[in-house]
Amino acid sequence: MLLELAIADAYGAGFEYADEMIVNNDLSRYVEHPRFRLNPGSYTDDTQMSIAIAEVIVAQAPWTPEVLAGSFVRAFKRDEREGYSRSFYHFLGEIQDGEEFLTKINPDSDKSGGAMRAAPIGIYPTPEKVIEAATIQAAITHNTPDGINAAVAAALMSHYFIYRLGAKRKLGQFLKGYVSGEWSKQWEGKVKSKGWMSVRAAITAVMRNDSMSELLQDCIAFTGDVDTVAAIALAAGSCSEEIRQDIPNHLVTGLENGAYGRDYLIGLDKQLMSLVNKKTG
Repeated sequence: MLLELAIADAYGAGFEYADEMIVNNDLSRYVEHPRFRLNPGSYTDDTQMSIAIAEVIVAQAPWTPEVLAGSFVRAFKRDEREGYSRSFYHFLGEIQDGEEFLTKINPDSDKSGGAMRAAPIGIYPTPEKVIEAATIQAAITHNTPDGINAAVAAALMSHYFIYRLGAKRKLGQFLKGYVSGEWSKQWEGKVKSKGWMSVRAAITAVMRNDSMSELLQDCIAFTGDVDTVAAIALAAGSCSEEIRQDIPNHLVTGLENGAYGRDYLIGLDKQLMSLVNKKTG
């Protein structure tokens, strides 16, 4: 899950709000964004914050705002990287720990930050547990109805496939049973910054594609906030028996592999998925 999420994030990062780059969406390589300072093959905040979430789950630490915020801060401090919004990047640079994070954050966003990091929560054993955990983590930064609903839907996407709860064509219908939103309605056009938009687009792409390669290209083709769309979709798609796992090997080997890169993600993935069907809190 985390490896595929990171590949999608890193690939999508070259196309985020850079519609002119869409001609390069052929999976042949990681492309350099025309405006952002990101090395091709580097992942962004979507992956780093998903790592922070996964580490709390694997450690089976208390699922509290204090613990989660502390994990967000630690993940950033040990491996500072571009990709965050400018204001949030500076915010993380200035604070020291989770307690200060909670004291100073403005949690009123309805954008995609709560949803982009929610996929690992899908390993919890019941939809109710997933909803509870996704709500708590989202409310730290995105304590709005749309911000929370988007995060819950994103977490339930991976849960649906991990636990084989139905056919992927029924994914939207499943989500509508648990969280408010037009999740079955096909997304069309550019994806802007609202969290529900990224999740809706990701659901559409997952439901209509049968391979990870097609899924990744389809997510990028929407244009707009496509790294987040792709991260959410491929995290879920990696858990689906109906989706062929055919990400090109050069995108796997081309993903960054520093201290928290490809090998770390593979190891953390194994620890995370080992908790499936076990008590996870």
